[in-house]
Amino acid sequence: MNPIPDWLVSKFPRSARYSFAWQIENSFGGNPVWLTEWLTEKLPLKPGMRVLDLGCGRAKSSIFLAREYGVHVTAVDLWISATENLQRIQHAGLEEQILPLHCDARALPFAAESFDAIVSLDAYFYFGTDAHYLNYLANYVKPEGWIGIAGAGLMQEVTGEVPEHLQANWAEGYWCLHSADWWRRHWEVTGLVDVATSDAMPDGGRVWLEWHRLAHPDNEVEIKSLEIDAGRYMGYTRTIAQRRPGAKLEEWLWHNQVRTLPVTFDQLPIVAD
Repeated sequence: MNPIPDWLVSKFPRSARYSFAWQIENSFGGNPVWLTEWLTEKLPLKPGMRVLDLGCGRAKSSIFLAREYGVHVTAVDLWISATENLQRIQHAGLEEQILPLHCDARALPFAAESFDAIVSLDAYFYFGTDAHYLNYLANYVKPEGWIGIAGAGLMQEVTGEVPEHLQANWAEGYWCLHSADWWRRHWEVTGLVDVATSDAMPDGGRVWLEWHRLAHPDNEVEIKSLEIDAGRYMGYTRTIAQRRPGAKLEEWLWHNQVRTLPVTFDQLPIVAD
């Protein structure tokens, strides 16, 4: 029996075709299948495209992308081993479409403009709040290629003290969560991309709460805070943009470049005459 309520089946019809037991297996965070379905409603993927799934977790988002859209996926994660994800990919019969890799989002081993699209599900906020990160990531997507993120976010920014009903569940890591408007500005000010969509999921707080009731019923503190919050602060956001052709990338800001500036030493007098 599928325990997912009818309103969620209607909200995520593609995801509803996947086994609930498979979706919930070893899950952490949000449901990556639901989030991928929501992101790809506005992300124009076509069969044969090369897609980087950045922070893919247990590669369920990658499997969904390959099955639903016929794309070729490179599934990258820091916390989950490529060996484990390869087993999951082989079980899905998609080893010809998905390549798992274990690496850091700040030290990607790809050639420039390797991908037609880059996606990140419930992971981008761990590294992408860095003001220079988009400048780094954009190097790996083709001009006019797409970058799309979706995951936990805020419906309004927390600018002062954390609201009382969220304090018991608010960990230090929550400060990386932001609103859709924050993400739009964070990307637009770079001049590197044109933001096509930046919005919040309708009933996102309710979706988050229901997923935790299904997948993490022992997490009573988070469930209680989400119940009281009722979508005022907590929910899901997505942002989708295209890389601007000709936009200049500043390589000296990139995280994984070991380089020195081209400065020569002139032996000038130290003491004035």
